[in-house]
Amino acid sequence: MKHHCRRFRGAPTTRREMLKSCGMGFGAAAFSALFQDTAFAGLDSAGRDRHSAFDPLKPRRPHFQPRAKSVIFLYMDGGVSHVDSFDPKPMLNKHNGQDPRKLMDVQPTQFNSIGKVLASPWEFKNYGKSGLPVSDLFPHIAAHADDICVIRSMTSNFSEHTNANYFLHTGSGLQGRPSMGAWAGYGLGSFNQDLPGFVVINGGLIPPGGLDNFNAGFLPAAYQGSVFRASNPPVSNVLRSDRTDDIQRAKLGLMRKLDAENLKRAGEHDALESAISNHELAYRMQIEVPELMDLSDEPEYLKEAYGFNHSWKGTKTFARSCLTARRLVERGVRFIELTCPGGSGDRWDQHGKLRDGHTKNARSVDQPIGALLKDLKQRGLLEETLVVWTGEFGRTPFAQGGDGRDHHPWGFSLWMAGGGIKGGTTYGATDEFGYHVVENKLEIHDLHATMLHLLGVDHERSTFRWGGRDMRLTDVHGHVIHDIIA
Repeated sequence: MKHHCRRFRGAPTTRREMLKSCGMGFGAAAFSALFQDTAFAGLDSAGRDRHSAFDPLKPRRPHFQPRAKSVIFLYMDGGVSHVDSFDPKPMLNKHNGQDPRKLMDVQPTQFNSIGKVLASPWEFKNYGKSGLPVSDLFPHIAAHADDICVIRSMTSNFSEHTNANYFLHTGSGLQGRPSMGAWAGYGLGSFNQDLPGFVVINGGLIPPGGLDNFNAGFLPAAYQGSVFRASNPPVSNVLRSDRTDDIQRAKLGLMRKLDAENLKRAGEHDALESAISNHELAYRMQIEVPELMDLSDEPEYLKEAYGFNHSWKGTKTFARSCLTARRLVERGVRFIELTCPGGSGDRWDQHGKLRDGHTKNARSVDQPIGALLKDLKQRGLLEETLVVWTGEFGRTPFAQGGDGRDHHPWGFSLWMAGGGIKGGTTYGATDEFGYHVVENKLEIHDLHATMLHLLGVDHERSTFRWGGRDMRLTDVHGHVIHDIIA
C-alpha cells in the first residue's frame, strides 16, 4: 500500500493567501493598495491614514462639519398609532363607526380584519409658541413642542414586525445587515475609548428580529451594539473575578500575545482583530461602567423628574434608561438606542384594547423622555445630540375588531429633536384620514441619510466593500431632508 507524500495544502487558499505566497509578496502589496476604499468617513482626528491600523473606536474626521456628535434613538417597539399621537384627524371623529371602504382606498392589512372607522380616544391640544398639536398621551413630550420636528409622512416597505424592524435598523428588510449604530461607529469612531461606540439599553423588550437589529453585519464585529440592562450592573462580568488587578493584567497580556501570533499567521482577519479589540475594551469597561451606572451623584430632584419614584414600574425602568443615555452622551458614546420596558400590554402593538395598551406604554416613556429633553437642554447638550423617536410603522385609522388598530406602513409619524433639527415644526402630511401620504413622502432611507448628515457623514460616501460592490446604510436610496434642518 502506497502512502501519500502529504505535500499538499489541506484546505483551499484565499486570494489574499495566494498573493502573499507568490512573487515575494508583491501581489499582496498591490492588492492592499487596491483595497484602500472610501470606507471610512475620512482621516482620523490627527490626520493620519484612516486605514493605518485596526482601531475601531479611534475618532475619525467627518466628511463635513457635523451638527450632532451623538444620537439617542428612542425605539417605540410595535408601532405607535400616529392618528392617536402626533397626527390629529378630525375626520375620524366625523365618520366614527362608518365603513372605511366607502371613504378610502383600503389596502390589505397584516391580519385583514377591517373594522369601522375609529376616532382617537385622546384629545389633541396645541403646545408651545409653535402651536404643535400633540395628543393627551404625551403631555411631558408636548411641553417641548418648540424643540421637536414631527415628521408625518414616513413610510415603510414592510407591514410585519420582523422585516420592518430590520428595515428601520439596517436599511434592509433582510436579516444580517449592519445596524445604523454600527454604521455611525464605523464612519466616525467614538470620543470615548473606554466604552462601546454603540450601546443599546434594553428596557426589557428586545424587538422582533432579535439582536440582529443591533448587529455589525459585514462590518468589523467591533462595531456591533453592546446591550446594557437598565439596571446595575448593566452587563455581566463587568467586575473582575480575579483576586487582583495584576493577575487579570497577566491573563490579558497572555491573550493578547496569543492573539497576535494567530494574527501574524492569518493576516488581516476581522474575527481576531475584533476579539483583541473587545478583550481590551472589556478590561477598560471594568473601570468605566461601574462609575457610569453609579447614580449617587445625580440629585434627587432630577431622579424624581425622570420618574425614578413613579408608581408605574415601566416608568421607573425607562427613567433609568433615559438618565443613563444622558450620562453616555456626556462620556462621548456615539450612538445610544433605548428599547421599551415590558409590562405595558403587547408593546405598542395594540390589535385590541387600544386605549389600555397605548395608555400604559405612554405612561412608561412620556415622563422620562420629557425629563431627558429638558436635562439635555439645560446642560447645553441638546444642540449637539440628535434625539429620534419612532416605531417601525403606524396603525390603521380604522379598527381591527372593535377596539384595536392593525399595522400601517403607508404613512406614519416620528419626531426628531436637537442636533441641528428645526424645532416647533411639522413636515409632510397624510390625507384627511391619516391613511396615505399626500405631501413630502419619505422612506426609512431618507431618515438614515439625514441622521448621518447631521453627524457630518455623507451617506453616499460612507461605504464598505462586500459581496462585490460598495455597500452603504442607505443602499442606492436616500435623500437628506434638508427642510427640517435649522
